[in-house]
Amino acid sequence: MAFKFSDDWKAHYPLVFSAFIGFGFYSIFPNLMGLFVTPLTEEFAWTRSQVMSGLAFSSITAMIFSPIVGGFVDRYGPRNIALLGILLTAAALAMFGFTNGSSYQWYAFWLIQSFFVLLIKATVWATAISKTFTTSRSLAMAITMSGTAFAQIIVPPLTQYLIEGFGWRHAFFMIGAFWGALAFLPAYMFLEINQAIATPQNKAMHQDNIPRSEDSDIQGLTLKQALSSTALIKIALATFLVMLTGIGILVNSVPILIESGIDASSAAYYVSIYGVAGILGKLTTGWLMGKYPGSKVGGLTLGITGFAFLLLLTSDNPIFIIVGLFGIGYGAGTKLQICALLTSIYGGLKNYGKIFGVMSSMIAISGGLGPLLAAYSFDITGEYTLFIYLSFIGAMISAGLIYTLDAEPKEFAALS
Repeated sequence: MAFKFSDDWKAHYPLVFSAFIGFGFYSIFPNLMGLFVTPLTEEFAWTRSQVMSGLAFSSITAMIFSPIVGGFVDRYGPRNIALLGILLTAAALAMFGFTNGSSYQWYAFWLIQSFFVLLIKATVWATAISKTFTTSRSLAMAITMSGTAFAQIIVPPLTQYLIEGFGWRHAFFMIGAFWGALAFLPAYMFLEINQAIATPQNKAMHQDNIPRSEDSDIQGLTLKQALSSTALIKIALATFLVMLTGIGILVNSVPILIESGIDASSAAYYVSIYGVAGILGKLTTGWLMGKYPGSKVGGLTLGITGFAFLLLLTSDNPIFIIVGLFGIGYGAGTKLQICALLTSIYGGLKNYGKIFGVMSSMIAISGGLGPLLAAYSFDITGEYTLFIYLSFIGAMISAGLIYTLDAEPKEFAALS
């Protein structure tokens, strides 16, 4: 008996909801930091590079420890890791409200945060989805990854409202408490996985066309094999480049818009366009990748982002800026989803947590360097134009790497 789409969703939609909210919490830091640039630079006379430099600590920590966390997820399960991570990340977010102007304290806060947020990173949620869903995995992954877009819609205007109404310190306290509670409850109630491909029905469904390992029904590359896989290397490099540029633009979007003459409150609402476009991008791409080769869909989708970057240079035309933000949001909404799904297709699920943990290291490095490089380009040139042009080039290279991937391996792709 075939494992039908309706059965998949009927049994596991609460898990997708909890992963959607939880992954939104993971993405909250890059979505709100741009709004704290002005109050922090004004109060402590910091440069923009100093404000954004904390993200580099997250990058270094994630680069080193993401594969280890991936192994913990494989061993102890996503639920146990996520629940602890949500509580610690909420506390870390509130902790930033005690910033006193010391650079050493600021870096220490970011170092602490960088360890805590590892426990709710994409590996946790992607593993839960990949090991539970079968025929509708791409759509389930799309909705999960839409959590970042949801955060992009809610966080900028909410943060700006809290900063204006209560001050930047209380804004940190309130967002930490609000989003921590919002993420913890559904994760506690619904974050359980059912390894669908190991059920009797799915064993029967796949026993004729999928080779079995000696000790598990779950198929996939070893970590050593994955590190030498040309396809996975191309996915990692493409993800690094598009995340480096995309997150660099995203985190600095409010300062970029303010420099173009838009006031802070309006800029916060403009940035919410990212979220709306991101949800559309994730759902559309998730549906398309379930029907067409993921490499072709992913490559074309990432190409959109590059051309959208260039529209940000038309600061005298708000319509072009809005269209550019929409295009960037659409592409940004798909980047991590494309990486997560293609990793499961080309690497399988047996060691998915470890393999995607390595991918997450690349994502973390780019996520920390991107905002810092964008801010540094402003500090030395007085504008963001140079970084925007470099972002266009990076996005085009990423699109080409994904588009030219080899055909999907049937033994893994059959379960995607």
